[in-house]
Amino acid sequence: MTEPSTASPEATDAEPELEPASQKLLRLLQEGGARYRLIEHEPEGRTDVVSAIRGNSPDQAAKCIVARVKKTKKTSHYVLAVVPGDTRLALDRIAELCEARYVSFADQPTAERLTGCATGTIVPFAFDPRLELMVDPGLLRHREIFFNAGELHQSLALDTEDYVRLAEPRVESIAEKAPAASED
Repeated sequence: MTEPSTASPEATDAEPELEPASQKLLRLLQEGGARYRLIEHEPEGRTDVVSAIRGNSPDQAAKCIVARVKKTKKTSHYVLAVVPGDTRLALDRIAELCEARYVSFADQPTAERLTGCATGTIVPFAFDPRLELMVDPGLLRHREIFFNAGELHQSLALDTEDYVRLAEPRVESIAEKAPAASED
């Protein structure tokens, strides 16, 4: 896997090709001989709600989050972090793994520009070379993973072995237990 660029997306004039992420994804899966199912459903981007609609356990859902990783005052890069849907991203773990001074969630316009997806539809594949793909091993313990396919009304059930083979993620423990919902 190549090292992600340290250039910020705002400082780069060249934008990735205009093919929608959903089409890139389906083309990659077809050309790669992946075992997957396309699932049509009512539009939904919240992991817990769409998991119930699809009929999968939330821990099989790939929750995709773009994090900004600042290594120095002047250099940063972005990580597409993928964690099980019943967990949350451990930003401190990303900082430790990337030897970073500071890690935060990327702002929405940057995340959408880098992934080619609207919030709630980000796919667990890094099509932009400025993104480093990192996935928590807890997601990979299932035979299939589930995620929105770049569209709020479409999801994919993808064979986990095929996901790892085609996405080539860096596998690291980056998830932590989500706090229990309060009963207020």
